[in-house]
Amino acid sequence: MAKRQGTVRPMNGELLRQVDAIRREKNIDAEIVFLGIESALVSAAKKHLGADLDVAITIDRASGNIAATLNGRPMDPSTLGRIAAQTAKQIIIQKIREAERVSLMEDYADQVGAIVSGQVTRVEHGNAVVSLGRGEGFLPRSEQVPGETLHVGDRLRAMILEVRESSGGVKIVLTRTHPDLVARLFELEVPEVADQIIAIEAIAREPGHRTKVAVTSSDSRVDAVGACVGIRGSRIKNIVEELAGEKIDIVRYNESPQVFIGNALKPAEVKEILLNRDINRATVLVAEDQLSLAIGKKGQNVRLAARLSGWNIDILTPGEYEQQRSKAAEQLAALADVGPDLAPDLVALGYISLADIAEAEAETLARASGVTLDRARIIIAQAAAMVAESEAKAAQAPPAQAEAAAPATGTPTDAPADAATEAPEAPTQAPADAATEAPEAPTQAPTDAAATAAPEAPTQAPADTAATAAPEAPTQAPADAAPGEPAEPGRPPQA
Repeated sequence: MAKRQGTVRPMNGELLRQVDAIRREKNIDAEIVFLGIESALVSAAKKHLGADLDVAITIDRASGNIAATLNGRPMDPSTLGRIAAQTAKQIIIQKIREAERVSLMEDYADQVGAIVSGQVTRVEHGNAVVSLGRGEGFLPRSEQVPGETLHVGDRLRAMILEVRESSGGVKIVLTRTHPDLVARLFELEVPEVADQIIAIEAIAREPGHRTKVAVTSSDSRVDAVGACVGIRGSRIKNIVEELAGEKIDIVRYNESPQVFIGNALKPAEVKEILLNRDINRATVLVAEDQLSLAIGKKGQNVRLAARLSGWNIDILTPGEYEQQRSKAAEQLAALADVGPDLAPDLVALGYISLADIAEAEAETLARASGVTLDRARIIIAQAAAMVAESEAKAAQAPPAQAEAAAPATGTPTDAPADAATEAPEAPTQAPADAATEAPEAPTQAPTDAAATAAPEAPTQAPADTAATAAPEAPTQAPADAAPGEPAEPGRPPQA
């Protein structure tokens, strides 16, 4: 004999309409909603009838009819509704929230690193809450562009930095300071970047102030710099406006470190670039009138160039370079295991200070100079001891002397020097030949485009320079020798 099943007919149509409304509003699969309601009704029934009872409730997906059994016997669902309606309602709301949280997590977890658009709905203690449609994004003050003030109603673009579950639900953390945000904006504004004709090889950014972007083109007919700038700077201008006026320099990437470093230091013109691969250091020689331009305000230009290229960069005039070579030869000759015979050879290999020797790898130094491995280790130890002694003296010197003596080399890991207190220097115009291969690209980037489109600079070192560079074994440059902000970032230590 078939089991008799009671139904609550007056609620059937309403139940289906509610399920459909939840499905559309919360973007939750209808089956998940039905399962949540069934589970809620079972929980409510057990709470009022007894937890040890066998209660089963099913909802017909087509008609909305509710069928219930108690210990295998049919039960009138209307009775269940009278005794547990309020409890079931609360549980259903909870289940729907859980399903919504799972759905939201699934939607946004795969979008980490993607760019999203939204509107600021509230600002609390500098932190902004951004409506993203289904969910809300959290933009911490630390991830906002310095100098930018957000107000309720502002529309913005940001990158999803992290998606995690919290006690209040799914937390979507946004960022406007991450270098990858610049790459995503280029993908939106420059079709050639989105189509992977133009590749962004590297980005160095000081949010709110200046960014350097290295680009290259896989199509010889497309000029990478010109295409990124756009006609009369239209493309780059949109990105600059989105980033609250942040200056953007676009430079040509080159696989040759010397050419690439020269491009990265634009708008300064360099005379020669000497590489020491053992300590991952590039010594860049510039004319006297290009020195301040190469270093930039508070070292910003050389600092960004170092991050962009991945090389530690020293900026010197030719005269300073020769003086440093002579001084290094004297200091190295004073080391017991170097002497006047080996010192010139070490200088010729690109070790132009005691600090360079102290940072060197023993195996590389031995191989390049022809000394034994044990002797190379002793030389490095002797140089390190002298550097430590020099640093100790500098630390005890009066502040003015300590600041003047402090080493200030642009490194790939340099932090901005008081970046929030001073804006970077204004960018220069794009070169006249920046768009000779791209019909749509302008011949000159306008001043308001805030982009320096740097052409490839022929800064290859002379043939005999390559022979002086030690074999590649990059190491980290040491921390600054003395406290206090360097007077001229980008200048090498005068050990």
